[in-house]
Amino acid sequence: MYRLLFHPAVEKQLAKIPHSYALRLAKTIRALSEDPPPAQAKYLDQELYRLRDGEYRIIYAVFDEDSIVYIGKVERRSEKTYRDIAQLLERARQATGQDRK
Repeated sequence: MYRLLFHPAVEKQLAKIPHSYALRLAKTIRALSEDPPPAQAKYLDQELYRLRDGEYRIIYAVFDEDSIVYIGKVERRSEKTYRDIAQLLERARQATGQDRK
């Protein structure tokens, strides 16, 4: 079982999504604690993955050594969705202590 950690902006991102869809996304996110890279997840870079749920994307990092899944972004697919991938990975490493290893 993996522990879920969230970037502070994810709560705001979920709040902007219609309630019924946000509940669906929350269920998908909770499932990541049991199966971090499910079959439909796409590998992006290093520890980063993307999971598609309808028109929304969940961008997250998996740190197997510490059993942590860091949810970095939940938003509708657009050109800016993948723009800051390097920064997202760095924030995930800082939040999980991976930058000290």
